Amino acid sequence: MKKFRGLFTNFRLRKRLLALSDAFIIVVAGLLANFPIPVYASRIGRPDLFAFLSTCVICCFATLLLFGAYNRLWRYFDRNDYLNCVKGVVAGYAVAVGLYFVFTHTVYCRFSLLTCALSVAGVCAFRYLIKDAFATLVETGRKDAAYKRTMIIGAGRAGKLLLTEIANRGLGEPGDGGKRGERSKILPVCVIDDDRSKIGRRFCGILVAGATSDIGKIAKIENVEQIIFAIPSCPPKDRAAILKICNKTGLPVKVLPFIGSALGDSMYNESGRSFASQIRDINVEDLLGREPVKFDNKDVRDFIEGKVCMVTGGGGSIGSELVRQIAKYAPRQLIVVDIYENNAYEIQQEMVMEYGDSLNLVTLIASVRDYQRMSHIFKTYKPDVVFHAAAHKHVPLMENSPMEAIKNNVIGTFNVAFLSLFNKVGKFVMISTDKAVNPTNVMGASKRCCEMIVQYLAQQKASTTEFVCTRFGNVLGSNGSVIPLFKKQIEQGKPVTVTHPDIIRYFMTIPEAVSLVMEAASIAKGGEIFVLDMGQPVKIVTLAENLIRMYGKVPYTDVEIKFTGLRPGEKIREELLMNEEGLEKTRNKLIFIGKQLEIDGDHFIKQLWNLKNSAEKNDDAEAIRALHEIVPTFTTPEQYNSKAISNFGSPT
Repeated sequence: MKKFRGLFTNFRLRKRLLALSDAFIIVVAGLLANFPIPVYASRIGRPDLFAFLSTCVICCFATLLLFGAYNRLWRYFDRNDYLNCVKGVVAGYAVAVGLYFVFTHTVYCRFSLLTCALSVAGVCAFRYLIKDAFATLVETGRKDAAYKRTMIIGAGRAGKLLLTEIANRGLGEPGDGGKRGERSKILPVCVIDDDRSKIGRRFCGILVAGATSDIGKIAKIENVEQIIFAIPSCPPKDRAAILKICNKTGLPVKVLPFIGSALGDSMYNESGRSFASQIRDINVEDLLGREPVKFDNKDVRDFIEGKVCMVTGGGGSIGSELVRQIAKYAPRQLIVVDIYENNAYEIQQEMVMEYGDSLNLVTLIASVRDYQRMSHIFKTYKPDVVFHAAAHKHVPLMENSPMEAIKNNVIGTFNVAFLSLFNKVGKFVMISTDKAVNPTNVMGASKRCCEMIVQYLAQQKASTTEFVCTRFGNVLGSNGSVIPLFKKQIEQGKPVTVTHPDIIRYFMTIPEAVSLVMEAASIAKGGEIFVLDMGQPVKIVTLAENLIRMYGKVPYTDVEIKFTGLRPGEKIREELLMNEEGLEKTRNKLIFIGKQLEIDGDHFIKQLWNLKNSAEKNDDAEAIRALHEIVPTFTTPEQYNSKAISNFGSPT
C-alpha cells in the first residue's frame, strides 16, 4: 500500500494524460466488444456494462501503475515497456473480473476476453503512435548542422550552471572559448540523471530523459553527437562506471573537471574563466574508478614551509610536479637540478609566470653522476630537504645500455644520498618504482639497488639525515608511459600497440604520486619504504580500448590493437612488495610502510664498489653480473613470467 501511495504521489500531468487515454481506450474497447461485434459475445445491459467497465478502468490503472507502464517517457518506449503494458492490462482485467464476480456473482467470459484483447492492442498501439510522432517531431525540429546535439549527464548544480551559460551565451563547442562561429556549438537535447523524481521533468528547459542505464538507447533516439559529463563531485567508482557506459555509445565524451568545491552561484570561477570553457576531453584517470588518495596538507606545509628544498630530475614528469607542489607551501628556496636544459627551462618559466619574485627559485643544469658538481651545489645552497627524482626509467632502453642505468641510477643515487649525509640534510626522499620488487630488468634492479643504498644509510647511527623511499606503480601521463604513446597512435590513425593481451599494471596519477612523496617526507622517521595502496591493477589492453572509445572510435574496428610481444625485461604483472617486507599501517589508510631490511654494511659496500667499477668499464656482461650479485632477487623475465602465469593464471 505504501509503495502504491508513493507511486500515486509522483503521478504528474504527463502520466495523468496517459492514464486518461488508457481509460478511454478501455471504455472504447468495451463498447466495441458489446455493440459492433455481438456475434462473439452476447450484449450486456447498460448498467452492468457501466459497472464492469468502471471496475476494469480502475483495476487496469492500478496494475499498469504497479507494472511501471507510466514511468517511461513516451518517446523512449521499448519492447520491455510494451510487455509491461500487456501484463498490466491482462492483470487489471483478471482483477476486475474477480471483483465483479465477488459482488455480482456474474462472469462475462467471452466479453471480458474480447475487451481485454482490444484494450491490449489499443494501449500498445497508442504508445507506439505517440513514440513515432515524437520521433518525427524531433527529426523535423533538428537545428542547423552547426550545432552538436549534446547529452548532458547530471541534473545538479554543475549541470544547471552549464545549461544556463549555454542558454545565455550560445556557447561554441568546448575548447573554442565560447566564440561564436568557431566550429560547432552545443545544442543540449536531453539530460540524464539517476534521480527518479527528476526523470520526465524539465531541467533548465531541457527534458530529463532517463537514468544512466538508458544512455545508449536515448543517445540513438535523440541523434546525440556528443556527451558532456557534468557531475564534478561524482565518486570515482560511479564516475568510471558511467563513463564506461558513455564510451560504449562510440560518441565523443567530455567532462567538467573536479571543481565541485569551487562552484558557487556564478557561472564563473574564482579565476574568472567561464564555466563551460573548463570542459575537457576525458582522461584515462577518469576511468580508473579508484578514490583519489587524500593527504594531510598541514603536515606537508609544516614540513616544507621556510626550508631549502632541492629536487633532482626537477624537469621530468615526477620532478616537475614535485616542484609545483613544493612551491605551494612557501619554501625558503627551491632548487631545481636537471641535466636536460629544455625540461629545466620549461619548469623554470612555469614557476616564474605562476609566482614571479615571490618564489626564490634556482634552476641548475647538472648531472647527479658528477660527484664534484653535486658537492659544490650542496655546499653552496645547503638544502634542508632533498627529493631525488633523477633516474633513467625506460625499461627496454636500459636493457640495451645497462651500464648507463647503473651509472645514472645507482651511482647518481649514491652521490646525492652520501652528499646529503655529509652535508647534514634533514631528509632525503628517493623516488622508487614497483619494478624494483623482484626485478626482471636492469632498470628495476638498479632502482632496487638504490633502495638498498638509502636503507644502508638509514642504518648509520651517526647520521642526522632521515632517509626514506617512496615506491609506486606506473604514472599516467608521465614521460614514457603508455598513454601518450596510445594517444599519438590513435591521432595518427595507426594501430595501437600493446605488448601482451594479459599484461597488467598498477596505475596512479602524477599528482597522487607526488602527494605520496610529500606525505612520506613529512611523516618519515628514516629507513622506511612507503607504498601506496593503488587498488586493483588494470589490464593495459583495457586502457587501450577505453582510450580508443574516448576518441569516439570502436576498438578493433576503427582502430586496430596489435600485440607486439613482451619487450626485453618486461613483466606480465608488477608487485609492490617483496615477500620479506610485510606492511605496517600509517594514519593514512591508503599508505603503508614496508618493513625495514637489515643491510650487511661491509658486504654491501664491497659489492657496490664492484658494481661501480664494472659500469665504468662499459662492460655490459660484467655490469649485469655485478648487479645480480648485489640484488639477489634480480631474475630473468622468462623465469618470472612463467611462474607468475602458473601461480595467478591469465589475468581477466
